[in-house]
Parts: sequence; structure tokens; C-alpha cells
Amino acid sequence: MTLNITYKAFVVTEMPDGSFQRSTGYRTTEDLPHKDLLIKVHYSSLNYKDALSATGNKGVTRRYPHTPGVDASGEVITSIDDAFSPGNMVMVTGYDLGMNTSGGFGQYISIPSTWALRLPGLMTPWEAMAIGTAGFAGALSVQKLMDSGIRPDDGEILVTGTTGGVGSHAAVILKKEGYQVVALSLGGKDTAFLERIGINRILTTEDLVDKMEKGLLSSRWAGVIDSVGGPVLVSALKSTKYGGVVTSCGNVAGASLSGLTVYPFIIRGVSLLGVASAESPLELKTRIWQKLSTTWKPCELWDRVKEIYLHELEKHIFQMLEGKSSGRIVVNIKDS
Repeated sequence: MTLNITYKAFVVTEMPDGSFQRSTGYRTTEDLPHKDLLIKVHYSSLNYKDALSATGNKGVTRRYPHTPGVDASGEVITSIDDAFSPGNMVMVTGYDLGMNTSGGFGQYISIPSTWALRLPGLMTPWEAMAIGTAGFAGALSVQKLMDSGIRPDDGEILVTGTTGGVGSHAAVILKKEGYQVVALSLGGKDTAFLERIGINRILTTEDLVDKMEKGLLSSRWAGVIDSVGGPVLVSALKSTKYGGVVTSCGNVAGASLSGLTVYPFIIRGVSLLGVASAESPLELKTRIWQKLSTTWKPCELWDRVKEIYLHELEKHIFQMLEGKSSGRIVVNIKDS
């Protein structure tokens, strides 16, 4: 059944001069693709990819006008898939949502049913978005580290970007699993928060980054969870112990790995594992989200979640792009 519902959405429009304007306005569900599920969105969250889409990055979003929002949680309104019924509470993280498919910054989305995950019974729609894509990527990084055989008694785990969504979730989950966690704090920020969640040691960028471009540095880490890339990832690889594992899922510090040689891989046997959370198989997503709703639920981070409304998005988008954002931002869609 096709419904024609008018709803509120944050819309990015490309202007004739090539600039991009952002506004909160009204659309109808007829504007959405006619997919398996029509979902009434309760909450979304602001991610770096959303900020890029909202400012016209054609590598993220090809066509405008567009509504970003790579995360969404809410209620199924209509379904042509028997696996879902009206009233089911679901979440969507990743796939093409918010990139070239109208996303969670609107009060309705229409998606293929294969993108949707039933909300775990012990998780609220707000909690799902407080974790969101960033928290899921952090959890997936920890799972990859554990699946690779890195155990708590193997040594310290370095987590970069620990004041951001990926790093903070990874650090909290590692502590729950009994690991010794060293946090890389850019500029020495938020040390009180890092100490509160039980971080064992805190380093600054100057403590880690190799400015001499050596092939290898002193062995320090049994494993690394990196979410920033660039020189930080290069130095982390150079200082990982024999047989250690490094996961990579971000590039805010740069996409290139200048100064890296093959030595960490062929001399120390270091493994570099990519974490691509958006296209993770549904079975894996289900398993990780079940953990995030129970033993891995990051309640320690709830006080660092800021809740905003659609009309406040633009300010927070530019703060994120300028590196002035910390913690998680949940967007209250149902009350906007």
C-alpha cells in the first residue's frame, strides 16, 4: 500500500552557482523510492559522512536535493516483506542510506528490507542511535581484534581517536573484555573522561608519531584500533609488536600512508585489517548489535551524547567538519 504522507526533513540543495544550501522543510513519502519498508524515523545520528554529504561532497552523494542521515531507528509503517510487520521497531546503519538514498534526517525513509535490523529487545531506539554507525564500527573493530587471536594478556591495545565515536566505543568495549587500553588523545583533550572510563595510559600525538620516517619503531602494542588514519596509523603500524593486529576504519588525519614501508608486515608479521561497517553481512551485524544491547552496552558513554533537533543540524555539521565535535550527536526526528 502506498501512502502519501507529508513530513519534515533536512534537505541539502545544490544551487546554480555550485554552492549548497541546507534547510528544514517538507516533503512527501511520494518523493521517496518505493522500496520494501516504509519506516517512521524516531531518531538518527550525525556522522562524519553525513557532514560531507550535507556540504556537497560528490564522493558521498552524487545527486541533490538530498536528505542525509546514514543512521536511523524507528517504526515500520508498511512492509511488502513478510519478515516485517507494521509496528516492528527497527534500525538501519550503513548500506546506501543517507548517501544516495534519502536518509534518516527525514521523518520517513523507504528502504529494502535487507537493510533493516530488528531492534534488539534490550535496546531503545535512542540507544541504537547513541551507538550508531560509529559505535558499531568500534565494536566491529574489537571483534576483529579478538577473532584474530589477540588476548588481554598479550599486551597493551592502542586506541586512536578515543574522544570520537569509534574510538570511545572501542575503548569501553575493550575494558569490558579485560584489555589494557592506551588512548591516543589528539592535543591531550578530555583526559578526565578517558580516566573515568578506565583508560590505563594516555598519549598525545607527539608521543606516537614518527617524524624521522624510520622503517620500524620500538615494539609497543599487541594490537591497535585506529579510526584516524594518516601519520597516526603509519606510526601505530611501525610500533606494533611481532604478530600484532591493527584495524583501520577512518581517515580524518589523512587517507595516504606516507612513510610506511613493508617492514612491519615482513619483519614483525603485523596484520592490517580493514573495517568496512556499512556493508557488513546482516548475520554479523545482528551478532554485534546483540552484544551492544547486552554485555557490550556502552552506558558509560551516555552522558557524552548530545540530543539535537533537525533545525540545529547545520551548526553541528560545521563543528564536526572543523574537528570541534566530540562524543555522539543523536538527532531527535520524531519531535522535530
